Order: sequence, then C-alpha cells, then structure tokens
Amino acid sequence: MKMKIHLLYVLLFALVFTVKAEVKLPKIFSSNMVLQQGIEIPVWGWATEGEEISVSLLAQKTKVDFGTGEKTTVTILLANAKATTDSDGKWMAKLPAQEYGGPYTLMIKGKNTISLKNVMIGEVWVCSGQSNMEWPLAQVKNADEEVDAADHPNIRLFTVPRRVAQFPEEDIESGEWMECTPQTAHNFSAVGYFFGKALKEDLDVPIGLIHTSWGGTVAETWTSAQTIQNDSDFREPMIELQQMNLEEYKKNKEAEIRKILGGEIPTEDKGMQDGKPVWSDPELNDTDWSKIIAPGLWEEQGYIDIDGVAWYRKELDLTEDQTQTNMNLHLGKIDDSDITFLNGIEIGKTENQYNKERVYTIDKKYLNPGKNMIVVRVNDTGGGGGIWGAPEDQYVAIGQEKIDISGDWKFKISKAVVQDINLGPNSYPTLLFNGMINPIVPFGIKGVIWYQGESNAGRAKQYQRVFPNLINDWRAQWNQGDFPFLFVQLANYMKPVQNPTDSEWAELREAQTKTLELPNTGMASAIDIGEADDIHPRNKQDVGKRLALNAFKVAYGKDIVYTGPTFESVEFKDGKAYITFSETGSGLAVKDKYGYVKAFSIAGADRQFYWAKAEVINKNTVVVYSYAVTDPVAVRFGWANNPDDLNLYNLELLPANPFRTDDWPGITK
Repeated sequence: MKMKIHLLYVLLFALVFTVKAEVKLPKIFSSNMVLQQGIEIPVWGWATEGEEISVSLLAQKTKVDFGTGEKTTVTILLANAKATTDSDGKWMAKLPAQEYGGPYTLMIKGKNTISLKNVMIGEVWVCSGQSNMEWPLAQVKNADEEVDAADHPNIRLFTVPRRVAQFPEEDIESGEWMECTPQTAHNFSAVGYFFGKALKEDLDVPIGLIHTSWGGTVAETWTSAQTIQNDSDFREPMIELQQMNLEEYKKNKEAEIRKILGGEIPTEDKGMQDGKPVWSDPELNDTDWSKIIAPGLWEEQGYIDIDGVAWYRKELDLTEDQTQTNMNLHLGKIDDSDITFLNGIEIGKTENQYNKERVYTIDKKYLNPGKNMIVVRVNDTGGGGGIWGAPEDQYVAIGQEKIDISGDWKFKISKAVVQDINLGPNSYPTLLFNGMINPIVPFGIKGVIWYQGESNAGRAKQYQRVFPNLINDWRAQWNQGDFPFLFVQLANYMKPVQNPTDSEWAELREAQTKTLELPNTGMASAIDIGEADDIHPRNKQDVGKRLALNAFKVAYGKDIVYTGPTFESVEFKDGKAYITFSETGSGLAVKDKYGYVKAFSIAGADRQFYWAKAEVINKNTVVVYSYAVTDPVAVRFGWANNPDDLNLYNLELLPANPFRTDDWPGITK
C-alpha cells in the first residue's frame, strides 16, 4: 500500500512539473491572427523559471524541379527571437519588424512546442468603446446583404469576452482569431468591420481587428489605475475598490441567491436539453413555477442581482375566428436577448437589444382554437433582466383587435450567473481596463478606433480631461509611441428642440473635438446619421468609412479630405458673424435646394440665443446673422442633442463639425 502511495506522489509530482514546464501563450495569440507590420513584434507568455524560449516566424515555399516537374515544400526561417523565462514565470521575445504577407507559421518552442498556423502580417487595429462599437453587423441597415457579402479571408477578427476585474489580469477567458466570413462576421462589431473592409480595399494588406467593447460603459472604467487614481474625482472610489474583499463579497452574494432560488444555483440552462428547448413545450407541467408581473424587471420583483436565463410562460385563449388570420405578438422590451415560442414553435428571437420592442408575426397555421402557450426564453448578461417597458406595449394584435397579455406570467430561473466579481462594469473605474484591455497589452497594433461617450454625456466637462487621459494612458501602457487613436463624435439623438438651448450631448461633442489637440488623433463625425428615437443608429457603414478616412490621413499619411468643415475663426462686423472654416476640401456645400445654411444660432451679450440665418459666401466662409440680435458676440452650430436640420458639408459630402465660439459655462460638470 505504501509503495502505491509513493508511486502516486511521484506521478502527481511529475504531472505538476510537466504543467509548469509547458510553454503557454495568452489567448490573443492563436492561429489565423494578424501581426502588425513595420514594428518589432512582441510575443509573450509563461513557462518555467529559467526556461529558454525560441520564437520563429516560418514560411512555406514550393520548389519545382524543372527537369522532373516534381514539387517539394521547404520551410524558410523569416525571423527568430529568443527569451528567458523570469522568476515570475513570464517571458517576452520580440521578432524583428516584417513587411506584410503570409500565410506563415509562428512557432514557439521551449520544453514543448506551439505552432500557430495561417498567420498573416499586416495592419492591426483595436476597436473599443460602448454599445455603438459593440453593435453587430447582423443588426445594421441592409444587414442581410452586408452579412452575405462579408467574405474576406484576409480580414481577421478577434473578440475579447466581457470581463470585469478588480486588478489587472494577464489573460482573457476565451477567444481566437477567425477569418472574416458571413458566419464569423454577423456578430462582430459592425463599425469595426466596415472600418477594416475600407482599409483592406485601399491598402490591400491583411487586416486584423481586435474588438473589445461593452455597451453602456463610461470612459473611466476603460482607464488604468496608474492614470485614473491621479484624478481627484476618482481617488476615493479607487481606494475603496483596492480595499474590497471581493472573494468574500462573492460568497455572500452566492448565499443570497441560493436563498432567493430556494436551493442550489443552476449553472446550466435546464430549459435546454441537448440543444432542444424543452421548456417551450406547451404541455410542460409548470405548476411549481413562480408568478411574475410582466412587464417588469425581475430584479424589481425579488430576484435581486441575478443574471442568467429565465423562462416566461403565458396562456392565451383564442376563438375559432381569431385563428383565421395571422397574429402579431407584441412583447415590449426585453433585457437583453430572447427566443420566443408559440405552442412549442420558435417564432422569433432578438440578441443583445435591451431597448428594442419585440414584435413577432405568427402565421395563423400555428394558432389553436382554445389554449395557446406563449413561451419566452430571456438571457440577461448583466444589470436588469426580463421583459420590461409599458403595459400598453404588451399585447396580441389580430386584425384590429388587441388582446392584453400584460400582468401575471409563469416564471422560472433556469440558469443563474454569479459573476466572478459581482460588480457592474461602471461600478468603479479601471474594471474593464483590468479585464479587457490589460490582457491584450502589448500586442503589436497600428492604432485604436473608439466609439464611446454617450454614458459620459452628463459629465461632459469632466470628459475634457478623462478622455485625453485615457488616450495617453493606453499609449503609455502599450509603449508603442503615440499610435493613431481615432474616435467617433456622437451622433444626433433625441427629440429635436424648437428653440436654441443648452445640451449635454453638444458639450460632450465639444470635449471630443478638444481631444484632437493630442497628436495622432482623428475624429469621424456621425452628426448627420443618427436617429431621434434610437441611440443606436443602424447606419454603421458611414461610421466605419469615415473612421477609415481618418486612418488614411492620420495613420497612413494620405493627402485626402478626411473630415468635414471645421471651425477656425470668427469675426463680428456690422451686426453679422463671419465664420471661417478649415477642412473645406473642394469647397463648402449646402444640402438644401434653397441654399440657406441651417443649425446656426446667435447671441448678444445677454447670452440669449436665437436661430440665425446663414449663407455660404465663399469657399470657406459662412455669414451668420439674425434680426433679433443686432450686436452679436457668440455663434453656435449644431449645438443640440439632435441638430436634425444640419445641412452644411464640404463638396466631399462630409458634414461640418458642431462648435461654439463662446466659452460660457455649460450645464455639465
């Protein structure tokens, strides 16, 4: 018996030794990836202390014997670098800079060997921000056509999974590089995709896109502790975060959830078995299910801090006559995703659109006289979850008849997710930098595209320093110089105003414009492609293309018109304001058959703004005036949440950027 025990110890020791000895790479390195051309290529990972690591870039070449016609494949070493694992088990090697090309093999060799295939050298861009960067290709304007055409094998895609972390993490939980196909692109960032597509068409080199974003997030959560803790506005929450015992917090939270659920926490969706939605069965015995009011988030009805999957069931009685026509099912809004069934048949689904009304048309052939069962599977990824909105938005429409389905529903949690760190992404600064940016630093990149700011609009004045600090922070973390950082200025959104007024979103746009003072930055305007009633404009095509124009100018030095008319100076003379613009390209243009420029307002010393008349008088000048203001001292353009009538462009059809000539106090902090 002792001999067996000793042998077991030996085997376990050998296993532990082997695991420690294995060379390991972070998940940002995988087959199909793109490595950045023109710079030293950092490759890093983990191994046993003192272990020698060799990193090689290899190419396969085919040689032909012209005498026999026989073909042979030979391996050519393009580049090699070596490293020694330090006392923390980490190593880093840097391959010499390479020109674009591929496919290659990246071989990492220590006591074991890792070979990554189909590796390309080209241009790598990080795509980050909040929901408008996260918005998938499958949900844009003309989505079906765009997805079907997304077949670009030399565009490679990588998505960083959502992750909140108290401290900087070294790796992500999952992820791999994939060639761009309709199957891989449909859930990828639409802005990132259209940006990468434009680069590929112009540069004709492999393009790598690293997508790391999270909807509804603020800039400070994407900033490192080294930077954000120096900002007095965030010093106290940073101290609190660093002192939290999150393991204890998680244990307590798990105990609370077990109490709410009355038992163990389900970690797999019990409503799905072998890929089949068994809880959609209309004959399922649901007598032990709870009741819940819908619409209404489940957190507001006792299911506090529970993310995951829940199923809703509602019986609908129909007459024979009501089954003779198609039916529209109006569920209201669902946070975040749903799959909806009627009588066991899937009749619709929507992914990751917490603010979208669900309306599904049901063919009359699926309707039964008498009992019908509506079943909704809801997947909540964080924050509030469930069917929500107004009760009047939840009904069944059959012809002109409406049947109310709000009120009591049967309800059951089938899967509960207790986050490793049970915090939302905005609970404290740094959480997403730690979990979603630090693990990919210092992967070689060309630059960053960024679409964010909506969640900081109420603190636009603060954003004037928070956003530039984020850019400087990322550049310092990557240690690859002042790489290009290109961002989208917020789109027009919300109900248009009747009279000139202050605006949080206008102030946020101003903060974004001021950030252009940093070197190697560019801004793509979206001021003319927004939607009044939707914070997520579906026209992501033009957003990606305008970012690409900025890249061609800022990153690649092309002599092109890359942005719209930009305020340069103002002169007040004879009761009028003469605005001079730069970036007018071939000249100013008005998208209006009458030739009058809209979206201008003007004020005197009393600071009372009035809508103004404006006309283009030469290639780069607009004159602005109002009979209500005889002695103007300030002019504003596009200064509103939604300047829906903005019509000033350059002849290259890029919109003029909103601005103001005054520096009077705004409404944000």
